[in-house]
Amino acid sequence: MKVVAINGSPRKGGNTELMIKEAFKTLEAEGVKTELIHLGGKQVRGCTACGKCRTEKDGRCHIQNDAINECIEKMVDADGIILGSPVYFSDITTEMKALIDVAGYATRGAGNPLRRKVGAAVVAARRAGGMTAFDSINRFFLIGEMIIPGSTYWNVGYGKEKGDVLNDEEGLKTMRNLGTNMAWLMKKLG
Repeated sequence: MKVVAINGSPRKGGNTELMIKEAFKTLEAEGVKTELIHLGGKQVRGCTACGKCRTEKDGRCHIQNDAINECIEKMVDADGIILGSPVYFSDITTEMKALIDVAGYATRGAGNPLRRKVGAAVVAARRAGGMTAFDSINRFFLIGEMIIPGSTYWNVGYGKEKGDVLNDEEGLKTMRNLGTNMAWLMKKLG
């Protein structure tokens, strides 16, 4: 079993990454392989509704979107997917939004290969907007017919500066429990 996590934060080593890695600890302890991809800060384009992915039915974007296409391939090959984003103006980053729009449209046009995969949102917030970002990511999973595991609380960690989220013990516990629940669910589905 494998979980791929896509980090929409442009800040490497930041709070979103730290939250994802906390979930990875329990996934790896359960024998699940993990991979982290940094999408934040890369040049990506949102969906232009050109329709080429729908005519080609290949699950790929055709407008020079290499980073997005790499993420789509990794998501299709994985058993579980974590999408992580910090909160930017009460929602997800532009890179994460581009991934959701492009991957959603392209994969649904290719027979929906993400159907019944396990998907989890991870959000890092300074103060507010965490639930909006969490909801935005979960809508992608739900419309893609994916299965979302729960955790001890919502998958949101709080902190402003790099590393501050490590002081959010409840957030870290939530991530560890998320990893345990993802592993359990993937094994049941596998």
